[in-house]
Amino acid sequence: MSRTHKLLVGGLLAAGFLGLLLFNFGQSVGGYMDFAQAESSGARAHVVGFWVPERGTRFDLARAEFSFWMRDESGNLRRVIYPGPKPAGFEDAERIVVEGRMREGLFYADRILIKCPSKYNDQVPAELKPSSNL
Repeated sequence: MSRTHKLLVGGLLAAGFLGLLLFNFGQSVGGYMDFAQAESSGARAHVVGFWVPERGTRFDLARAEFSFWMRDESGNLRRVIYPGPKPAGFEDAERIVVEGRMREGLFYADRILIKCPSKYNDQVPAELKPSSNL
């Protein structure tokens, strides 16, 4: 086999590997969507919404799963199951972002991001305001 043939085979293998890598990366990273879109696509999704406190929360000790009901920004209501404890500041969250997949009408999240209202507060604490007698 000549050197040109070896370079051609190596280049084809590298291009095939890169194409497979990009295809798998695209399959694993879903965009922001609502529960209905996540359910119909079957893709990994980021869903933004609000906790529905009237439905409460639950922690299954045997499975170590935290679950709650969430309404997305389109108004779809789904139960979210998260394999871990309730995140800190959950009840005070302004909005919640869950990352995961829909299966059989339930959203299985592997990450929960809490949007804390105090983080986006425009008011400057008194101790951080500039002094007027400088």
